[in-house]
Amino acid sequence: MSFSDLGLRAELLRAIEALGYDTPTPIQRQAIPAVIQGGDLLASAQTGTGKTAGFTLPMLQRLADGPRPQPRQVRSLVLTPTRELAAQVGESVSAYGRFLKLTSHVIFGGVGQQPQIDALRPGLDILIATPGRLLDLHQQGHVDLSKVEILVLDEADRMLDMGFIHDIRRVLKLLPQARQNLLFSATFSNEIQALADRLLNNPQLIEVARRNTTAETVDQAIYRVDRERKRELLSHLITTQQWYQVLVFTRTKHGANRLAEHLGKQDISAMAIHGNKSQSARTRALGAFKSGELQVLVATDIAARGLDIDELPHVVNFELPNVAEDYVHRIGRTGRAGNEGQAVSLVCVDEHGLLRNIERLIKRDLEKRIEPGFEPDPNAKPEPIENGRNRGNGGQRRSRDNTNGQKRTRSDQERRSAQGRNGGQRNNGNTSRTTEGTDQPTARRRRSRSSQRRQA
Repeated sequence: MSFSDLGLRAELLRAIEALGYDTPTPIQRQAIPAVIQGGDLLASAQTGTGKTAGFTLPMLQRLADGPRPQPRQVRSLVLTPTRELAAQVGESVSAYGRFLKLTSHVIFGGVGQQPQIDALRPGLDILIATPGRLLDLHQQGHVDLSKVEILVLDEADRMLDMGFIHDIRRVLKLLPQARQNLLFSATFSNEIQALADRLLNNPQLIEVARRNTTAETVDQAIYRVDRERKRELLSHLITTQQWYQVLVFTRTKHGANRLAEHLGKQDISAMAIHGNKSQSARTRALGAFKSGELQVLVATDIAARGLDIDELPHVVNFELPNVAEDYVHRIGRTGRAGNEGQAVSLVCVDEHGLLRNIERLIKRDLEKRIEPGFEPDPNAKPEPIENGRNRGNGGQRRSRDNTNGQKRTRSDQERRSAQGRNGGQRNNGNTSRTTEGTDQPTARRRRSRSSQRRQA
């Protein structure tokens, strides 16, 4: 099957060809015709399967022949949890819509609002936004959501994880009843199903991969090691196995910094990306990693969301995630599009409970290895785990994935990491501009409104 078999218009096929694509992925083959037909959609696919194009292409198709928006009106709204993902969607809209006369803009919070207000004033065909700044601008009367024809919730699972459920509900109240709803999620969970039941009207269900599964092309292995020797083991594996491009996940921002510094001292080029890094620093690090100049990129879960790295060969869990589903997200960075990949997890005695949760989720026992010279102490006692990315729902909740009765709460520091600095981008023809800022759930945004005004 080719893209021309999916009913896409000539301008979109021309853009697809210019980008070098010729065969749609499974999620695209199913989602594109379904969205073009105009019904609601609930879709799940692993990262790297092309789901962004799966809603971007048919959305552009449906909007192409419609009337232009009136001042401050928006015809299609795409909500994303992070600036990186929003920017990625904005780039896709720009690339696929290059031969269409549609306007689009990406907005984020935390910076001066005037450029975004100027972009919204004439009206937009497509607005890609994080929830916080969108609500701020609506409250001030700068954006009209009463004429939205298509709503897309992208990475809906991550929006729930980051505590945006209350903001999502507020946005839904601003939209017309008659609209098309598209909900895309990397995984299906009970929370996602509950949101879908409320939001979607007789949706078509697309599930490319089985629920919470990992790609068969990824070789997964567990290295048992004492916690104090994890850094040493990682350096050893990178050097002896000649890993040339490695994405390493840590649980905390400070842990990412410390690990990158350690690797640098071992003559392994490494940089860390997380919410405390500026957008320019993160862009430089990612660019160097993609080009091969940087051997190791150390990241937190939030910072890595939205990263798109083709043919990434190695993913390392320096620490297992607190939430089992995040393991699926992490290793989904490798083994994409049929390519082979390797996912290695360094597991100490503290993390045995987390490992059991992961194996229970993916319904398989992972291969356990011990590297000679790094044998773990059989008498080592587990210690409490330092929390990093935690699940939020506008407050505190007990994780189903915790161990030893630990209770996970989101720290202010991790909330800031989750939102980062965000920016905006307007695409109209071939022109664009980008700004940076932050976005945050409603409760924190209210508490920090005065500081945001000072920033503006």
